[in-house]
Amino acid sequence: MRLKNLSLIVLIAIAFTACKPKDSFTIDGTFQNPGTEKKVFLYGMQSSQMVAIDSTNLSEKGEFKFIRKTPSVDFFRVSIGNHEFMLIAKNGDEIKLEADLADKTMAYKISGANEVEKLSELNTIRNNFAKQVEKLQADFENKVATQPQNRATILEEMKPQYESYIKQLNTQILKFAADNKGTLASFYAMNTLSPQEFEAELVKFADEVKDEIKGNATVDTFVKQMALLKTVQVGQVAPSFTVSTADGKPVSLSDYKGKYVLVDFWASWCQPCRQENPNVVKVYNKYKTKNFDILGISLDTDKAAWLGAIKA
Repeated sequence: MRLKNLSLIVLIAIAFTACKPKDSFTIDGTFQNPGTEKKVFLYGMQSSQMVAIDSTNLSEKGEFKFIRKTPSVDFFRVSIGNHEFMLIAKNGDEIKLEADLADKTMAYKISGANEVEKLSELNTIRNNFAKQVEKLQADFENKVATQPQNRATILEEMKPQYESYIKQLNTQILKFAADNKGTLASFYAMNTLSPQEFEAELVKFADEVKDEIKGNATVDTFVKQMALLKTVQVGQVAPSFTVSTADGKPVSLSDYKGKYVLVDFWASWCQPCRQENPNVVKVYNKYKTKNFDILGISLDTDKAAWLGAIKA
């Protein structure tokens, strides 16, 4: 009898699972302490930009629900007031979102699908960082309150600790991305890094992700951008181009092969460029006998303005 009951429970569970809609996804959310905010918006990706695709009102219990369809796994964002919560969803997902809008760190809980659970892991990393920074900020304000005349000194003293937190966060993000290759969560993680500081890592990641995540417009755009950036990375052969001199003769970067070349972009209307020009001349005079040259490229669209600036 017990075996029959167990079999019946299993069959019901299987039937329930089979009845879940596979052509759409759901987001069930609960917000604590929403205050006067009642309107909840759902944003989706269109032409590499987040645009509002749906909206609803919070219930008296602070609950809301969205049911949407998506061509493929993609990024979505739930917004209420000035609070925003990033999600990743695909058809068939049943996502749970919970947040306390009174929490200054803007932490939130998400579950219900593989991608959002990976994103939740990333959020834990970032939330821990936010708590560290929040405590550091409180310590700073307390010290300044008792020593307002030493504000700048206190800031300099606490700066290394903040930089240490940033370094730890970046290390954890890189590890998270490496451990979760092939997921949009890893892509999202990498895009929180500074492109100036982590250019090499982002270019390498793009080379890997182009074969692991296909059919996502945001990822495709990123891959194309990194492919262009890769061509001008340190150590790469500089892309050649041809411009005209003041007397109309063509000159190419490849004409300077074998030399140290400073490519100087400037414009007649750019005052900082014009002010820096004497220093450029000094550099040229200092190193011109050491196989060094300068190729100045004007960004002017008005040739007369360009020629006038040269003569000035």
